[in-house]
Amino acid sequence: MTSSPDMPAPSAKTRPVPAERPHNPLLAISLRLGATLALATMFMLIKLAGTYGVSMPELMFWRQAISVPLIAGALYFTGQFGKLGTRRPLAHAGRAAVGTAGLFCNIAASTLLPLPVATTLGFTAPLFAVLITAIVLREHVGRWRWTAVIAGFAGVLVIAGPGEIANVPVLGVAAGLGAGIIVATVSFQIRDLARTDTPISMVFWFALFGMLGASLFLPFYGRWHEPQVYLILIALGLAGTLGQFFIAASLRYASVATVVVIDYVSLIWATTYGLVIFGSWPPHTTWLGAPLIIAAGLIITWREHYLFRRVSTASAIDASALEEAAEGEAVPRSGT
Repeated sequence: MTSSPDMPAPSAKTRPVPAERPHNPLLAISLRLGATLALATMFMLIKLAGTYGVSMPELMFWRQAISVPLIAGALYFTGQFGKLGTRRPLAHAGRAAVGTAGLFCNIAASTLLPLPVATTLGFTAPLFAVLITAIVLREHVGRWRWTAVIAGFAGVLVIAGPGEIANVPVLGVAAGLGAGIIVATVSFQIRDLARTDTPISMVFWFALFGMLGASLFLPFYGRWHEPQVYLILIALGLAGTLGQFFIAASLRYASVATVVVIDYVSLIWATTYGLVIFGSWPPHTTWLGAPLIIAAGLIITWREHYLFRRVSTASAIDASALEEAAEGEAVPRSGT
């Protein structure tokens, strides 16, 4: 059978036309600012709950328990509940196990350290991601990223060196660095999951598995609290979930490279909360080491953006999916 000249070619009928993502950098930056404030508020509430004697397992449980019904309910009422489907529950469970260890480190750092110090140590995730890329994955890392890693860890040495920080538990510093390592590790797991599952499903299954895991410890560490303490626990769960949604929303309107620099504003929020809520000013070593760590993270971000532009977008994983799925507890930063 011959086709009519007026009939469109089959390929023209079947070839999907990719939808363009709306581009609004100003809105994206505003949403990202909201994310940094929400997550800084969550860390402040975690530290505040700790002063009321709330145990670590309780903090971890409530952080995740609030996210599960909020995400499920939002998707159900918007007719998008199917986005939670997955054929890789074991992969999600593995990611949740590693991510829960990162959440544990983040909570420990926020509880033991001044908020600005804990926040600054969380900025080391891109540095550890570069090390994992070079040492574990055996991929080439150029002089720009190696220079950034050296400068960043020099900043860590300044923060953890002699001075006022000596009055802060070493365990807190170790927890902060551990959080950076685990956030970097989780980013590789998310890269794998992002090939088959939606970002929102990764956030949901992480919260669900994390909640179930933390609940196993509640009979041993949980106890009844005053009503205002439960309000704090609910609020920290809401703040963490809101921060995740703001991160996801910001990436609908701009690239990771555009908004990632806003993450460092969280240091301002943390300092403000530390001064107003806890009456503590960060050690002077924080102000000496933080610029080095922040500069290192920016160099890595710039370099990754530069290299990404040289690679065909058809062969690259969507960076926004990785960022959206990353756990909000340590404001996500891509460094792989």
